[in-house]
Amino acid sequence: MRGRDVGSFVEQAQRAVAREVKLPSGYCVEWSGQYENQLSARHRLMLVIPAVLIIMSVLLYKIYDSVKEASHVMLAVPFALTGGIFLLKILGYNFSVAVWVGFIALFGTAVQTGVVMVIYLEEAVARKKAAMGELTIQGLHEAVMEGALLRLRPKVMTVSTVVAGLLPLMWSSRTGAEFMKPLATPVLGGMVSSLLHVLIVTSVIFTWLREREIRRKRI
Repeated sequence: MRGRDVGSFVEQAQRAVAREVKLPSGYCVEWSGQYENQLSARHRLMLVIPAVLIIMSVLLYKIYDSVKEASHVMLAVPFALTGGIFLLKILGYNFSVAVWVGFIALFGTAVQTGVVMVIYLEEAVARKKAAMGELTIQGLHEAVMEGALLRLRPKVMTVSTVVAGLLPLMWSSRTGAEFMKPLATPVLGGMVSSLLHVLIVTSVIFTWLREREIRRKRI
């Protein structure tokens, strides 16, 4: 089992038993213990994860009353996912229930920071529009730069706090560390990748959407 996940080990063992063990009539083999618990948790997560994503999408749509804006913020989820997967790969952890719990926590944090970033950008655009009377593309770019810079320090502080709080878990070797490390790993990796997304990609997509609105009004 060392260095392997339970699922692949049991699958290999099932093939070996089916090939080499001849059971008498009326006998059967069942695989229990940690593997059985993992299967139960996997089925539960197959319902929980889509439900989490659907609930977040519905709440974002209620906030912005726009599918485009909700989709814009939800883009934080795949970017956070990539950072978590990369760190899992680097550290050699397999996907497990603890890992998926960490991803669920990461999804909520990533979307929350995306919402705050969009709020900062919208407030900056509103101030620029009030000052100029009519918002131009140049004014939009200046407003986005202003809003992103205002959000830079709080976002970096948030990520630094999360990383500082979880790093001791990664170095721990006490009882329970084997469960907490896989849970903390996707959060650490995802927070770094979501930082890049929120500060750069979110601002670019926000600018692109607002530029389209300005050009549409001019036609």
